[in-house]
Amino acid sequence: MAKKYDSLAKIIIANVGGTENISALTHCVTRLRFTLKDESKANTEVLKSTDGIVTVLSAKGQYQVVIGNHVGDVFESVCDLASIHSNKSEDSDEEKMGVVATLVDTLSETFFPILGTLAGVGIIKGLLAIGVFLNVLDASGGTYEVLYAAGNAFFYFLPIMLAMTAAEKFGSDKFVALAIGAALCYPSLVNLTSTDAIGVAFRDTMFATDYYSTFMGMPLLLPSGGYPNSVVPAIVAVYFAAKLEKRVTKLLPASLKMFFVPLIVVSITVALTYLIIGPVVSLLTSIVGQFFLNMYSANGIIAGGLTGGVFSILIIFGLHWGLVPLALNSLGTYGFDNIIPTSFSVTFAQGVAALAVYLKSKDKALKKIALPAFISSMMGVSEPAIYGVTLPKKKPFVGACIGTAIGGMLAGGLGIRRYAMGGLGWFALPTYINPETGSLNDVLGLLASVMLSCTVTFIITYLTYKDEVVVETEGDTQHVSDNLVSGGGK
Repeated sequence: MAKKYDSLAKIIIANVGGTENISALTHCVTRLRFTLKDESKANTEVLKSTDGIVTVLSAKGQYQVVIGNHVGDVFESVCDLASIHSNKSEDSDEEKMGVVATLVDTLSETFFPILGTLAGVGIIKGLLAIGVFLNVLDASGGTYEVLYAAGNAFFYFLPIMLAMTAAEKFGSDKFVALAIGAALCYPSLVNLTSTDAIGVAFRDTMFATDYYSTFMGMPLLLPSGGYPNSVVPAIVAVYFAAKLEKRVTKLLPASLKMFFVPLIVVSITVALTYLIIGPVVSLLTSIVGQFFLNMYSANGIIAGGLTGGVFSILIIFGLHWGLVPLALNSLGTYGFDNIIPTSFSVTFAQGVAALAVYLKSKDKALKKIALPAFISSMMGVSEPAIYGVTLPKKKPFVGACIGTAIGGMLAGGLGIRRYAMGGLGWFALPTYINPETGSLNDVLGLLASVMLSCTVTFIITYLTYKDEVVVETEGDTQHVSDNLVSGGGK
């Protein structure tokens, strides 16, 4: 039975070089992300001119087709028509990508499948905070406990969720990966850090760490509270497991593979994760987290201005999702995040820039794009505004970057904190309510930041934007700003 977006999917498949040219395919909130065997076979201009496609980009070794909010439906149609059953194929060529690009790509592809659920359950936690603040819910009551479990369980067992998506990324057995992720959340090991320490590892060094148990005589070095809510340890562990699984599979006879591959891979990986992988990764992520915390503490205005100013540029290359693990790490370690608040106004500013273009422009085709792009941005998705309006017109994009830099400076200067991940656009506001005190100070500060960003963006865009007018001169087509046509220039 034909689906709604099958026609668009057929055009996309044909113009990325056909099914045989697709090495891997994933999608995020707005984009289809292809890994192509030969990118030169893709017809980029044809795709850009196709109705239903916002634009096409090539970044991080990926060929990205920007669709919009209905990207999930288009993804399903492409997968069905191209017979793609996995987001990762055996011959995907990651060695063509640089180290940084590969790292960002890995984190991005691991997080993309869970972003919708991550946002949805985060909203539950935010709404509960509102309910307690308004005295509608009793924080010690059964209703609150059940709903809190619904909102918080996904975050608590995040290593299990990430283990599954990492298995898809690295080509590992999903259930082996789930066993590893589950071991990182096992209650008796999680609760070890609440007991008395039995020794100190690396005594008299800067890495001195208490330990609470041992494995074959070697100390188990656990972060405070264990690995629930953690991000990177599970991903690295599954990466190691995927490599080990392939080696073990080659060595064992077929009759032993079914039981012995999981036996060997799970036991070795879990042991090494608790002994080496987990402690090393936790140390590195804590250093990164502390760096950002110190940066915002030292000068929140500058740090916020930089984050807010460049965030739209990161969106262009799909690099903005690389900040999600940093934010989650901060939430898990400190109970709050300073990074996302300084870039919160970006989607709104890009939308307001599109609105300014809509109000100023006389181009009917552009206005048809600009108004829906504005609405989409208010819901937290800025790509239609960026690729459809502000970036092609340049000045609106620059105006939005300036606006978000100024708004980010205010957010950073106020030290605005986010206490949970969840929601896009206005739906994320409840996550800024302090869950311990019920204070709305961070919400009010965030709104002030958004209003400042949007005001600056609208003024800059409205004052600087001019339609381009097509003028025919001796058979040649030229684009001339309307102020020159009307005699406003020389």
